[in-house]
Amino acid sequence: MTDQTAHQKAGKLTREAVAEYLRDNPDFFVDQDELLRSLTLPHDSGRAISLVERQVHLFREQRDTLRHELVELVSIARHNDRLFEKSKRLLMQVIEARNLMDMASTIDDSIRGDFGLDAASVILFADAAVAGSSQGALHVVTPAEAQEHLGNLLEGSRAVCGQFRENQREFLFPDRDDPIASVALVPLRHEELVGVFAVGSCQPGYFDEHMGSLFLSYISDTLSRLLPPMVRRHTTAAPVADLATESR
Repeated sequence: MTDQTAHQKAGKLTREAVAEYLRDNPDFFVDQDELLRSLTLPHDSGRAISLVERQVHLFREQRDTLRHELVELVSIARHNDRLFEKSKRLLMQVIEARNLMDMASTIDDSIRGDFGLDAASVILFADAAVAGSSQGALHVVTPAEAQEHLGNLLEGSRAVCGQFRENQREFLFPDRDDPIASVALVPLRHEELVGVFAVGSCQPGYFDEHMGSLFLSYISDTLSRLLPPMVRRHTTAAPVADLATESR
């Protein structure tokens, strides 16, 4: 075969055809030692390297990438372990609370102390007769007030994270010297909507819509089941003014 004929045949081949052939025949270079030695590839250093060297380089890059991903996964697992322990400790204390104020105080102390956030808020929905009964992290409002301020944030059952509107942040965390800038909110819903649980940070970007909320939902699911009977016990056995306190 003349050089001209070989050149004409090679000219009919495309890069895609060669790549496809090599993918279909991964053992092509098994008996092509001389060809392997003659093949060279450009390198970042500027010098040409052999195909084998290039493969070794790629394997090392892949190894480093996998090692980095493994380190990240281990870090996430440890972080989740710490969150789980904090959540478990909080819920054990919440279960042992004897009244609404104890529960709200426990949540507030844990969220600000254990979790390192700036604020917590438990807002219960009740009729007009008990509206305004608020102490510490506990706030009692009418369903109409909640709907007016929070609107479609009450429609779902999952956590909603973000900066929210200013009037919404003030409604969730009233009477603060340092305003809350970002919020994670979960409706407290068990058969029906009984309130909302919210945590806040003074950092504008701390909570965003992409943040995971597994443990926040875990806490709110428990609160949703504990609060209704506690509220009923207060409203049936105690005067309206004593909703947040109970004789010990």
